[in-house]
Amino acid sequence: MKPNSRLALALHTLGHMAGEPERVRTSAQIAQHSGTNPVVVRRVLGRLKQAGLLLSEKGHAGGWWLAKSPQDITLADVYLALDEQMIAQKNSGQALSCSVEQALHDKVTVVLEEIERSLVERLASTSISDISAT
Repeated sequence: MKPNSRLALALHTLGHMAGEPERVRTSAQIAQHSGTNPVVVRRVLGRLKQAGLLLSEKGHAGGWWLAKSPQDITLADVYLALDEQMIAQKNSGQALSCSVEQALHDKVTVVLEEIERSLVERLASTSISDISAT
């Protein structure tokens, strides 16, 4: 996993949140701690909010906090909320002109999709509380 990936940022942030679930964090605080920009934080955490994993409130006393217990949020929930794929690539829709290339692409795609499903299954066995900063 790339250290600057959206998944790494989300897991890092949620791990800290799980250690202090009652604490509300601002995008600026998260960005400073993560070494990134608050806009990036808001984009990533916005996806988690859409998935029902986080809550947020705008304004002076606003910020981000967990919508669920850390035990009820799995790494797979986060991965799927971000709509990332580490192994299988999304279909570009581009037709391949070479029959060998097409056959190879079809076979490899099936294998990569199986690996991707296996990855999600494995991520589902670990909760955010398992990686929390305590």
